[in-house]
Amino acid sequence: MVPVDRLIRFVLDPEGRVTPDLKRKLPGRGVWITASRAAVEAAEKDGKKVFGRGFKSDVKLEPGLAGNVDDLMVRAALQALSLTRKAGELVTGFSKVEAALRGGSVIGLIHASEAADDGVRKLSAAALGLEKTANGCPVVRLFESAQLDLALGRSNVIHAALLAGSASENFLSRVRELEAFRSNSALEEISNAAGAVAQD
Repeated sequence: MVPVDRLIRFVLDPEGRVTPDLKRKLPGRGVWITASRAAVEAAEKDGKKVFGRGFKSDVKLEPGLAGNVDDLMVRAALQALSLTRKAGELVTGFSKVEAALRGGSVIGLIHASEAADDGVRKLSAAALGLEKTANGCPVVRLFESAQLDLALGRSNVIHAALLAGSASENFLSRVRELEAFRSNSALEEISNAAGAVAQD
């Protein structure tokens, strides 16, 4: 058996197109693929066999399925980040992040992908004094400043700190899923090929 968080569910939309169901809530028969880019690309390459057999019908498979999944995961992570701001669990700006680190309530750091290495180093050094959570103090550098701006409704977001709380934990969970998808770590964990495809 494969844990659900290591799988991505796909369903057919009303037009018979293969559609990712990241929240695992859409109605109908589902086909489950290992949550890794390589596994989704392999399933797409042999789509008629994998999805046609799983859904027991003819399917429409549009190109770029793995890219579509990646885009949806990015959107889910940024939506979760937006909720951290609304929950009061996020501070932005170098000096505010530095102050939050001194306060000791930071459970994660976010740097825009184009953030200057000097600023990242200084904040990382400040984070070393933190009492670590079970997962350490994760550092997220997956998003461009423009993406962070849009998610947070602010301009020129380069550095941010996640404060303890359920919204921050939810964001970090979405980030871990995205990183695992891109790194194919779930595929490496599931060495048994029979576990790569399942259906419900």
